[in-house]
Amino acid sequence: MKIQTFDTTLRDGTQGESVNFTVEDKLVIAQKLDELGIDYIEGGWPGSNPRDKEFFARARALKLKHARIVAFGATRLARHAVDRDPSILALVEAGTPAISIFGKSWNLHTERALKITEEQNLQLITETVKFMKDHGKEVIYDAEHFFDGYNSSPDFALRTLEAAAEAGADVLCLCDTNGGNLPSRVAEVTAEVVKRFSGITIGIHTHNDSDVAVANTIVAVESGATHVQGCINGYGERCGNANLCSVLPNLELKLGYETIGRERLAHLTSVARFVAELANLSLPNNQPYVGHSAFAHKGGVHVNAVLKDAATYEHIRPELVGNRQRVLVSDLAGRSNIVYKLNEHGLADKLTDDARRELLERIKHLEFLGYELEAAEGTFELLVREALNPGVQLFEVMGYEVTTKGNRHSHSTATVTLKAKDGVHSATATGHGPVNALDLCLRQCLSSLYPEIARVKLTDYKVRVLDSRKGTAAKVRVLVEWRDSQRSWATVGVSENVIEASWFALVDAIRLELMRLMEKDESIEKAVEDYCWGV
Repeated sequence: MKIQTFDTTLRDGTQGESVNFTVEDKLVIAQKLDELGIDYIEGGWPGSNPRDKEFFARARALKLKHARIVAFGATRLARHAVDRDPSILALVEAGTPAISIFGKSWNLHTERALKITEEQNLQLITETVKFMKDHGKEVIYDAEHFFDGYNSSPDFALRTLEAAAEAGADVLCLCDTNGGNLPSRVAEVTAEVVKRFSGITIGIHTHNDSDVAVANTIVAVESGATHVQGCINGYGERCGNANLCSVLPNLELKLGYETIGRERLAHLTSVARFVAELANLSLPNNQPYVGHSAFAHKGGVHVNAVLKDAATYEHIRPELVGNRQRVLVSDLAGRSNIVYKLNEHGLADKLTDDARRELLERIKHLEFLGYELEAAEGTFELLVREALNPGVQLFEVMGYEVTTKGNRHSHSTATVTLKAKDGVHSATATGHGPVNALDLCLRQCLSSLYPEIARVKLTDYKVRVLDSRKGTAAKVRVLVEWRDSQRSWATVGVSENVIEASWFALVDAIRLELMRLMEKDESIEKAVEDYCWGV
């Protein structure tokens, strides 16, 4: 059975705290959602702000292959005739093939918010839906607060649906606007509505205030709803909307419904991360299906089983949603984790059993000291490469110092001295901060020998206090993310001194890049061999 998919990331999603999209953002997201196979893309409320009005004007030029753009608005105001209501006219002017209209289903709102009678509310719904149908629009009627309205007065809530249906609405969407209803109630009420309105499409729109928005959407479909609304990554007001990144695979992979299709579902993770990037928000690691940790394994027993058969600890194959399996390395790791990571980096069969055992013990010791190798796979890779190349030392740090001067506008100066194959190098540099100054010095010392390190760029920097009870004397963990022309990785440093921790992460990043180059460039490998012999 086909289930209509309705994405409201660009409208309801932007009502979430910290979620902001430019018109350009909304246009490219709409294009991505179309490529994903979404049926309806709700772009905003053209009568409420200039940005949404501009979006609809520019959206006409989008070359969408599948989706229909939807403009959103309310039933007419009680004080306006439907053909003179500015917000209603703005909906028509938006030029979209489909319109999403919301009306009141809860007598609490008609009495206290709108201050009109129930009959007047029914008239607003009827006239607005009919006006849109007369203008050739497909109408999705959103019954706002439907479940709360049904709980308060079933007769009135159902009469609002009847008003919309008789006026020609194509979809009656039941909204759990406050997010307070639980799956059993949603299933019961949805089944009753489906039974009562057998000739019309019934939809579901849920919010996550009780942490069951996805579950409520699923049970509504199982109760007969064939139109689902939600947002990518669960964005939305308060606690968010139903997360389409969970709803779609649950319906498609677990229950056998057709939503966007199995082939397009394989692009779900990339779309989720694309939208998160434009929203300038981190995608939660533990987000089901598309999160970085969704198919990550840490415990040694788990990893041992996964290496034999992934189904032992994975409910689906990650590639079905465009994600991938990951094995984490930590103090909970077993030897299977090490084997997995060696395979991942193409280093399998290069370490003896004893070497693997020693590597594992070293990792556990570092984790005990506060290192976090789960997020710093670059540091782990460096440990492995050092184990594979015992005695190789591309350079030796002899000392460094850094000073910061100034009041409101400070500057930092660093000096680094290190020993390489051709002798001792020393450099002094001034940077925007102590880490920048140290980075410049290290590169200056090594650039003549290894010019390739100019490709390595810092892309992110995070500091975490490990024991806040010690205040400014606490140990800190610095995680630094890097990128070269081919890949990205992270390295970690730990110390009571934040500058020292940063230095450790900085040096490890450069060591790793040089060790990678050593395997590809024979001249670098020869230089390393010569230097080791001299030492």
